[in-house]
Amino acid sequence: AGRVLVHGDHDRDAVRINDVGIEIPAALAFGTGHHGTTAGCLLALDAELKRRRPRNAIDVGTGTGILALALAKQTKRKVVAGDIDAIAVDVAAHNARVNHAPHALDLYVAPGLRHAKANRPGHFDLVFANILARPLVGLSMSIRGALKPNGLVILSGLLRTQERFVKAAYLSHGFRVIRRIHRDAWCTLVMEKV
Repeated sequence: AGRVLVHGDHDRDAVRINDVGIEIPAALAFGTGHHGTTAGCLLALDAELKRRRPRNAIDVGTGTGILALALAKQTKRKVVAGDIDAIAVDVAAHNARVNHAPHALDLYVAPGLRHAKANRPGHFDLVFANILARPLVGLSMSIRGALKPNGLVILSGLLRTQERFVKAAYLSHGFRVIRRIHRDAWCTLVMEKV
């Protein structure tokens, strides 16, 4: 997806010199790069990095840590990443070590942004949230509060049929749509805080 090549240990030789290789072993957490939601987020990130480089970013519902690692490896900046599932956070920490980036992620275990590392009003330039439609709607105000003016949120984990529902929640809280990416039955929304 864009410059990011997600692979298993059996495909290390497929990574070319200009690829951003992210090795993700099969694990108990969500996010191997093959799902339409993860691929959509990686494509959205690729487009965003052509426009600007976020200084402070967070991955809410990080799963394997794939999105946070993709950003950290390309910006050389630590990314805050959390999940409600402690096993997922352990998997993300393991994946950071596998990818020779053991200090790239600032991990936490908590629902949404309910942690001191995440609950930082106006701090983040970029928020990833690749979870499910209803939790995305429930997090819309918290995400708005965490973002700087003109900060971006990359939302996924929603079906195309849920796009209007999620988009409406964010529009009502002062966001505008920058782009949408459709992969199979899935949608990724890129929205800016205005």
